[in-house]
Amino acid sequence: MDRIVITGGAPLKGTIPIYGAKNSALKLQAAALLSADPLILENMPDLADTRFMTQLLTTLGVEITWIKETRTLRMHAAEIGSTIAPYDQVRKMRASFNVLGPLLARVGHATVSLPGGCAIGARPVDLHLKAFEAMGADIVIEQGYVKAAALRGLKGAEIEFPFVSVGATEHAMLAATLAQGDTILKNAAREPEIVDLADCLNAMGARIEGAGTGEIRIKGVTSLSGATHAVVPDRIETGTFALAAAATGGNVLLQGARFDHLQALIKLLRGAGVEVDAEARGLRIKRNGGRIQPVNFETEPYPGFPTDLQAQAMALLCLADGQSRIRETIFENRFMHAPELARLGAQIAVHGNEAVVTGVETLKGAPVMATDLRASVSLVIAGLAAEGETIVNRVYHLDRGFEKLEAKLAGCGAQIERQREEQ
Repeated sequence: MDRIVITGGAPLKGTIPIYGAKNSALKLQAAALLSADPLILENMPDLADTRFMTQLLTTLGVEITWIKETRTLRMHAAEIGSTIAPYDQVRKMRASFNVLGPLLARVGHATVSLPGGCAIGARPVDLHLKAFEAMGADIVIEQGYVKAAALRGLKGAEIEFPFVSVGATEHAMLAATLAQGDTILKNAAREPEIVDLADCLNAMGARIEGAGTGEIRIKGVTSLSGATHAVVPDRIETGTFALAAAATGGNVLLQGARFDHLQALIKLLRGAGVEVDAEARGLRIKRNGGRIQPVNFETEPYPGFPTDLQAQAMALLCLADGQSRIRETIFENRFMHAPELARLGAQIAVHGNEAVVTGVETLKGAPVMATDLRASVSLVIAGLAAEGETIVNRVYHLDRGFEKLEAKLAGCGAQIERQREEQ
């Protein structure tokens, strides 16, 4: 098992390229099942999660050609070879559950294992299943598998989600593209990744309107064609490197980043005393001298502050000149990084879904343990800003969401390397 060793204290200076969004790419991969023609994705991130998804798609009969030098993934589901997504594959990654809707829409039946993923809360899939039932599917859960059938095809329906769910919105969109009639999704998620999925599906011949708003309308079509689509830049990767640059000081250009997708983070950074500027090539983050200022925030569905940046923002605020309050409203177990940050000298008090962070002047390097994807990178950020050596153990979580993390940081002056853990 790998670990990351960091000698902190060096300000980040340089350019970091931003790759395609993991949270979008995975759903775009599932969209390949909807068409007998090839779907080509450009700006494709090479991550443990996207590799897991290609393995699952191959099991289902999809021909895969991945040219990693050009970041291009070609998927061709000329025929569906299997409608069973086995436990050994789906358990590795939650988003792989999203093959259920496309298989149901195209073939009329599917058997998919209940999903796995990071241990940051229950995240049940009942909203997904209720959406399919509203479209006429019969669903049975047996021995850890969802067995779904709509042998006469899915039917358009009006679906109002009881709360905003990105996964359920995306999954219902995928299935509704081939449903008979019109589908209306109310209280839909508005994330940029929703818009990216709609843009790709529309390029394939779907008829989707309203993506990015609370109500999405989908007119079902009988078939979809192939398309070529560039994955939207990853706003979570962007935010992570922005917070790393802010924590260490220096001057970093995040090449390809979308300013318009990060308004809540930009507000937080500017409130903390960090310069953020949109440039033709991306987003520039600067902090030269001066303590970080405390900021209060809470996680919310987009366009609010993303839960996937909460841990990284906490790492920054550990160095603030004062007290910050963080409320986590999305996932119930997402402060697991707080005790590990405390090992570096952070002062954090957690009370239910609220954390009070009392800033310290300096953090001190120490061995720490990653608990999930975003928590692990928050420990990397803290280690970059800390004095001395920090060792982050169990970094396999990182490979699920960050490509070439150490190389990108080292290219900006960080003293960071990956090592094989001693047995």
